Amino acid sequence: MKASDLFVKALEAENVEYIFGIPGEENLDMLNSLKGSPIQLILTRHEQAAGFMAATYGRLTGKPGVCLSTLGPGATNFVTAAAYAQLGAMPMLMITGQKPIKSSKQGQFQIVDVVDMMRPLTKYTHQIVSGDNIPSRVREAFRLATEERPGAVHLEFPEDVAAEDTEAMPIPQSLSRRATAEEKATKMAVDMIEDAKRPLLLAGAGANRKSTARMLRQFIDKTGIPFFSTQMGKGVVDERDPLFLGNAALSDHDFVHRAIDAADLIINVGHDVVEKPPFFMDRPGLQVIHINFLSASVDPVYFPQLEVVGDIANSIWQIKERILPQGAWDFSYFMRVREHGEAHVLEGADDPRFPVYPQRLVAEVRRVMPSHGIIALDNGVYKIWFARNYKAHEPNTVLLDNALATMGAGVPSAIASKLVFPDRPVMAICGDGGFMMNSQELETAVRLKLNLVVLILRDDAYGMIKWKQDNLGFDRFGLDFGNPDFVKYAESYGAQGYRVERTEDLHDALKQCISSEGVHVVDCPVDYSDNDRILNREIGERSQLV
Repeated sequence: MKASDLFVKALEAENVEYIFGIPGEENLDMLNSLKGSPIQLILTRHEQAAGFMAATYGRLTGKPGVCLSTLGPGATNFVTAAAYAQLGAMPMLMITGQKPIKSSKQGQFQIVDVVDMMRPLTKYTHQIVSGDNIPSRVREAFRLATEERPGAVHLEFPEDVAAEDTEAMPIPQSLSRRATAEEKATKMAVDMIEDAKRPLLLAGAGANRKSTARMLRQFIDKTGIPFFSTQMGKGVVDERDPLFLGNAALSDHDFVHRAIDAADLIINVGHDVVEKPPFFMDRPGLQVIHINFLSASVDPVYFPQLEVVGDIANSIWQIKERILPQGAWDFSYFMRVREHGEAHVLEGADDPRFPVYPQRLVAEVRRVMPSHGIIALDNGVYKIWFARNYKAHEPNTVLLDNALATMGAGVPSAIASKLVFPDRPVMAICGDGGFMMNSQELETAVRLKLNLVVLILRDDAYGMIKWKQDNLGFDRFGLDFGNPDFVKYAESYGAQGYRVERTEDLHDALKQCISSEGVHVVDCPVDYSDNDRILNREIGERSQLV
């Protein structure tokens, strides 16, 4: 058969549902082979957006999302998405085309060494030089993309190799199980937890799996140990739980950090140093148990005393089965911290000022979104407010990036989320700066006939950097910009556009959009003028009073 046909059959053997991307002339054999395949090509308007979609698909399903581009500029546009998937532990396969490698009459036109370019950004990168090698290379790429820690892989498929004949056949998926932690390690963890006076549980990004969430729920129910989460660990356990102390949206000086400061043991489930630190190991007497798929990366702010390495869900199950709640445990101060933190989060939830204040914005989104609804955040200062104030009820219902922390991912991530979960409400939440980086994908969402809400938080500036600029005492410079009329902009793509002109109108506008078919874009002016006062000074000062 033709090598491009074999490549597609190998993808089908891996149960690929979608390929996101933009083909070029070097992919035309592949494109023709896809024409008769059950795999659906999602044609995007930019390769970076295709990569974000593929990564989000991997994040939500645990299966590698697949994206496709041509050589040269198409491949270089995958770079940010590759880093996004690699740092965020999202399984993703990038397929890029290339000029003929056996004989070419185009010299070095458009040619960069894409394989070498992808090497530091991926777990595996390879140029396919023979059609006979396709089955093994595809199987290896999928295996490595999903193997712990998941991440990005890349295959380059030259034009002449795609056109050649081969008698090879796809290699079926192999069955494998994650290694389980050594019993001695889990027993040592039990001893450390039982000997502690004020143990505290942390849920990180690696715990955001169904089986792990289920085991953590059972562990918390049995022990009564309070817990907090990282930004990417939101929703692992229902954050409405009375034992939830808050989210470490900041690295220090928030209410939850008063509990961390009082803890003598932190049980870290699924957090590693790739994600921004939720706390610093900078005081004597604090011990940390690292429970993760892989051993810890030691850092000046993170050096655990015990590592329980293996399948996280099984590790928690082993500990849960053996552990006995201790009468010497004292969580009274943690509960006091929780009470003060909860009261602070509620402040501003009904603030009537306009432009909309972040606390009111977060509260209104939470009020209209059902428990299983998904919000996909771009990157900006509002991410801190949502991480801190928006209580996630279920795993993977708050999609944000606190590893690469890239702008431009919000709308593409929401599109992929809607494809994976067509019956769930999905809302992209973007700053005006991040939205415009991939706003062209509104056309993709409209073309796919998706029901999707895009909430644009407009402050006519790069607000996160402006906040940092103010915080460091620099003069304001170089961060303000103009915006299009977002209502007309949405309508030009065939979407519905809305403009919030009074704070009291926000709730009804969001509710109407969520309950209506089609793509809806909501232009919401926001006021970040109090960020420095609230996030830096007020929270720090008030939390010290607990």
